[in-house]
Amino acid sequence: MSAASKITTLRRQGVSLPAAADAFLATPCNANPNTHRAYVSAIDRVAALLGRDRPLADVTDIEIGTALTELWGASAPATWNRNRAAITSWLTWCQTKKHWAAPSVPADAERRKESADETRAVAKTTIHRLLSRRDIPLREKTLWRILYETAARAAEILALNVEDLDLEHRRAPVRSKGGAIEWVYWDSGTAHLLPRLLRLPDGSTRTHGPLFLSARRPVPARRPAAADICPHTGRARLGYDRARVLLDKYAGLDLHQLRHSATTHLGEAEVPLQLIMGKTRHQNPRTAMRYVKPGAEAIAKVTEVLASRRRTHWGRALRLAQAQGRSPGHSPVPSRPTPPTIRQGTS
Repeated sequence: MSAASKITTLRRQGVSLPAAADAFLATPCNANPNTHRAYVSAIDRVAALLGRDRPLADVTDIEIGTALTELWGASAPATWNRNRAAITSWLTWCQTKKHWAAPSVPADAERRKESADETRAVAKTTIHRLLSRRDIPLREKTLWRILYETAARAAEILALNVEDLDLEHRRAPVRSKGGAIEWVYWDSGTAHLLPRLLRLPDGSTRTHGPLFLSARRPVPARRPAAADICPHTGRARLGYDRARVLLDKYAGLDLHQLRHSATTHLGEAEVPLQLIMGKTRHQNPRTAMRYVKPGAEAIAKVTEVLASRRRTHWGRALRLAQAQGRSPGHSPVPSRPTPPTIRQGTS
């Protein structure tokens, strides 16, 4: 059956939720693996909640709003907005591109205001203590360290495969938000951990497949694509949601805070903005400046400049005077030296 015949049949019979989701996710606009993975997660969860076998046309706007609220209503505004945007893009595409009878995101499920959190940058000492803890598993320790040292987005690093790594030059290519392929660089900490992460129980080393793996093999009903399965272990690629939960469990942080903190620490070290943008791959200086704000430690340190120097000097003078047994305000004037006596010689 031709593509045109399939579309005609779908319009006549009523497309199902899974078919509509698959058609949307197969479009070129979702070719970026990071975008594709995020959309799959959001759309699959909504479809599962609504009923996978239901026709798209039978779903109402109210049901879409209820599903969004049940899944992400209690989440942070950024999480709500991200998943709401994914569902909106899907349903709008169904309506405008395919002309299918489809619901919309209701007006009361509106976008939420995201307040800037000026405390998201974590102190450098806190980061190093976290990465030095002995109770942190190797996988998590490697992931968090490479996120901090590369200042990369979590989705970019989780999408890496073993064959992507250039271990000799401590770098790897990632696909950025705009779809461009760019290099990210790590330091000695990550370089020390990666060989241990790649080592298999029999002593051999993984050479292909996802870099970061889930703890268990996937069940047949939820088996991901072959590209997301390790050929050595059969385990699936570690997902963003699971990585987020683990960092929150061990440190009470979210994944983006590692990137945010790395950028802030570069700014505190007086690294030029142009180099910081090269490291973080920001295109807009205004966007990069959001992260280059000084952290709490730097602000606390610079506050010392405002301390009264007179008060400091007066305190020193007081302690010195007390040690010498005189009043602090007394400044003894040295006595005038007696002029030498001139003897008159006899003529």
